[in-house]
Amino acid sequence: MRVLMFGDVVGEAGSACFQKYAPKLKREHQADIIVVNGENSAKGNGILPQSASELMSGGADVITTGNHCFRRRCDELFENERILRPANYPDGAPGSGVCVLDCGPFSLAVVSLMGTAFMEPLDNPFFTMDRILETLDTKNILVDFHAEASSEKKAMGWYMAGKVSAVIGTHTHVQTADEEILDGKTGYLTDVGMVGGARSVLGVCVEQAVEKQRFHRPVKFSEAGGPCILNAVLLEIDTKTGICTKIERIFLRESTNS
Repeated sequence: MRVLMFGDVVGEAGSACFQKYAPKLKREHQADIIVVNGENSAKGNGILPQSASELMSGGADVITTGNHCFRRRCDELFENERILRPANYPDGAPGSGVCVLDCGPFSLAVVSLMGTAFMEPLDNPFFTMDRILETLDTKNILVDFHAEASSEKKAMGWYMAGKVSAVIGTHTHVQTADEEILDGKTGYLTDVGMVGGARSVLGVCVEQAVEKQRFHRPVKFSEAGGPCILNAVLLEIDTKTGICTKIERIFLRESTNS
């Protein structure tokens, strides 16, 4: 099985970029499944039915989220079992943090999980994963770990080594260069990056982000437009064992590849 996972999609430009390139990359890499983090896909942050629909039309099989999942208060959005909120939100929160895709000869469980270091004080993600693993019947498990601290992400990777197929980090919008297969079994990348404006600060218009950093005053952010960069990761998973046999980063800069 080949899985393409895309980093945080930022705003209208990021959504358009995903729609343009995801189908091409799926064909090029002969991928079976596309997973994308869509928590910043709506104009003005968060995720809305329109932005989720755009990602689905671009080929997304599962949309994961993170700390902005409920920013726009579209609880009904999470009635779709393929749109996930972090699994360690308290009981009673709308939606689910786990989706199991039935692909005929194999299945893939996708888990959306959020870190707690420098983030919201949700349930402990390590204990949450312990509970989730007890409920899954498939060995093919991909975890989107939406977290700020690289140390927490790395710790989760090692904690899950041999227990899941891959732990891929999201949230920081900067693709890291530390892809590896932990203990020869679990694919790992600290952060897959983003899909959004290339001339930006993490997808935000440069001038606004600079003003915020210079003067430490409230600034209304808006998403940068194109051309865009697109960050993703390709995973190859042995469906009989759930072992990740290959992990490859993908970095596309629209200004030179469009």
